[in-house]
Amino acid sequence: MTNFQMNRRKFIGALSAGTAHVLFSNPLYAGNIPARSHDPFQLVELGNSGIKTTLLGMGTGVHATNRTSFLTKQDKNASLDLLHHAYDKGIRYFDLADTYGTHGLFAEAMTKMNREELTLTTKIWTRPGGIPEQERPDANIVVERFRKELNTDYIDLVQIHCMVDEDWTETLKPQMEILSNLKAKGIIKAHGVSVHSLDAMKDAVKSSWVDVLHARINPYGIAMDKPDPQEVVEVIQQLHQSGKGIIGMKLVGNGQLRDDSQKIDNSLRFVLGLGCVDLMLVGFETKDQVDNYISRMETQLKKLY
Repeated sequence: MTNFQMNRRKFIGALSAGTAHVLFSNPLYAGNIPARSHDPFQLVELGNSGIKTTLLGMGTGVHATNRTSFLTKQDKNASLDLLHHAYDKGIRYFDLADTYGTHGLFAEAMTKMNREELTLTTKIWTRPGGIPEQERPDANIVVERFRKELNTDYIDLVQIHCMVDEDWTETLKPQMEILSNLKAKGIIKAHGVSVHSLDAMKDAVKSSWVDVLHARINPYGIAMDKPDPQEVVEVIQQLHQSGKGIIGMKLVGNGQLRDDSQKIDNSLRFVLGLGCVDLMLVGFETKDQVDNYISRMETQLKKLY
């Protein structure tokens, strides 16, 4: 019986009281807690991938589908201003994807950034729908398009996007091998997957191919792979212990908690205290949100560390 199972009722009670993070910020439950400062922009290692980047990252996929998102729909100058503000504040990890349509926008923003300081992630869409065309070319063709759209010689991390099948490591093996070859050539630095089901996450545990994984995680089970956070945390721990980098997404339940200040703080403290999530990813829509989350993270880091 695991520590999580033994403390299930205690966890549920603590969650209702807004203190569930305490259970997981205890090394007895979380395993090896990383030594962290109070700086949201401290450099963290994404597992054994060799990638080091900031603890706080910015997502560009708010309300995204079919190569559109919040950033592509609003005035371009406002979006560029937001990206530059995040960079000026200290964020160096930026999360992109083919379905978000933000490659060209970020390429323009990047002309005023130091490329060597950045960690850029983008994702290949292999499922039906999601992007305008029906064709799904091989990963090398798609990554070459990505490089042109981003105007960059290399991409730090390329992932297969939104996996839900329990056997994706078998069905997508040809694309995984192509990405491995691109990594060997230095065209990409690491590869991995974002998952949207617990079965897909469990399949990633046994795969040595996965360098970095995006996992949906918050203490409320909202917009997650299972409504019970403990089930998800157990698998994330297994992934992290196997050397995979873990990027936490959906920290505020895909925006459902955005107007509840206490739950936002609870969620940040909970995920920061797990010890098995390397990077916190937030989709920002305004400069004020960037500043607000920086302040919140500083506060919660001081409480935890």
